Amino acid sequence: MTTATHPVEPFVHPALFYADTDQYLAGTVSFIRAGLAAGEPVAVAVPGENLALIQDALGADGDSVRFLDMRDAGRNPGRIIPGVLRAFADQQAPGRRVRIIGEPIWAGRSPDEYPACAQHEALINAAFQGREVTILCPYDTSRLDERVLADAHATHPVVIPAGSAAEVVSTAYDPDGVVDRYNLPLPPAPAPGAGPEVFGTAFAEDSLSAVRHLATDHGARLGLTGTALENLALITAELTTNSVVHGGGAGALTVWPQDGYVLCEVRDKGRLVDPLAGRRPPAREQRGGRGLLLVNLLSDLVRVHTGPEGTTIRSYLGR
Repeated sequence: MTTATHPVEPFVHPALFYADTDQYLAGTVSFIRAGLAAGEPVAVAVPGENLALIQDALGADGDSVRFLDMRDAGRNPGRIIPGVLRAFADQQAPGRRVRIIGEPIWAGRSPDEYPACAQHEALINAAFQGREVTILCPYDTSRLDERVLADAHATHPVVIPAGSAAEVVSTAYDPDGVVDRYNLPLPPAPAPGAGPEVFGTAFAEDSLSAVRHLATDHGARLGLTGTALENLALITAELTTNSVVHGGGAGALTVWPQDGYVLCEVRDKGRLVDPLAGRRPPAREQRGGRGLLLVNLLSDLVRVHTGPEGTTIRSYLGR
């Protein structure tokens, strides 16, 4: 690795490695104070326990900082770019550099969540290319495994080693490779009829409304209520409609319970060619193109696998 010089690209995306609380605060608080001193809007989206540490260290200086608990705002990694990072950056005046701390990966992220986390970190680079934005991503070297730390080097063009304040160029930087590597086939859904808790059916354009009602009824039997049940209805409608419009005119739906969640999966013969689909807020004048974005915003987790044989999208909703 070599020491990083001031980047030509206006978007800056360093990974901050830290081994203890002192290193965490040294890296994050100095980053925030530098932004405030430069008159830059600053947002901090990190897990709640780290949020409290930063708020205590900043004191009154934190009054002008936007704070978000990433455990809530970024529970679904696919929601972070449109719902957290872009939501803050897009609110600021054009031409004004924006500074954000985003910590989407923490010890305790499940094996189902991590591939979506790694892809999120890789896709930030494309989502903010050309923007006057700096996003600092902290990584806990004492609690995250070596695979996660290696992926951080691949998804960030520069890194700040634990205990250091200097940025160095990552020679492992390969965000497109990370997106491809975690485009993994999902574990098979249970077969329809495998038990009373599994609902599945094929669908086409003439059955969209009926399928949405059947999926929602099954979600209610599995324990979804209120907003979560309404979200299942919307997610089912968006995913099945996308299949009809973009996925060959038909698809297959499965709804089942797993580990405290209700999962809704749609499979079709289409292929997603834009890795940022569902993560990019549409332009105000754009018609359509909001279906997968809505699914990301409503779900607790979204996993996607796409390839020549078709696409599978799986939404998780907590019961």
